[in-house]
Formats: sequence, structure tokens, C-alpha cells
Amino acid sequence: MLKHCVYVNFKAEVSEQECRAAVSAFAELLGKVEGMMDFSAGPNLDFENKSAQYGWGFVITFADRAALAAYDAHPLHQRYGAQMVTLAQGGADGIIVFDLQTN
Repeated sequence: MLKHCVYVNFKAEVSEQECRAAVSAFAELLGKVEGMMDFSAGPNLDFENKSAQYGWGFVITFADRAALAAYDAHPLHQRYGAQMVTLAQGGADGIIVFDLQTN
């Protein structure tokens, strides 16, 4: 399995409601992308005070690399990703993505 972890540094003028909507939009792909197993999103609680600039994020579990590739190519992912880039501080540079292999 793969965990696709995305963390976003939104521009200061983006409201909390807009942040929540931007990260939650990707949940719409559940049931539309084979091998997309779950989706979780929310604000960064930053208990260790190490990532305050990345205020929101989401994690998706994929069955395998093929499922992640299908998600990457899906038109909704591309649309929501482009919207997120416009809201992120520094555009794409304001988004961190980690893809972790898990068992």
C-alpha cells in the first residue's frame, strides 16, 4: 500500500473555509479511482511546533502504484490540484507531497 500525504501552506488571505474545501475536494475521487482506499483531511495541529506554515493537509491510502498513477491522471485530481496551487503560498512550492510505501 501507499500513503499519499499532502501538506499545504495556504496564502494568508485564504479563509479557513476555503482551506477546508480545497483539501476536502479530493475526497470526491473515492469510488472513482480504483485502488483509492481511504481519504482523511484536516488542519495541522503541529503539537511539536515544527510545521506551522503547513496549516492543512490530507492523506490518501492507495492499493498500489498503479492506483496512485490513475489518481494522478484523473481529471478531477488535475482540476483540484490546479486550484490548490493557486491558493498555496508560492504556488506549487507551497505544497509538500510524501508518498510512503506501507505494509
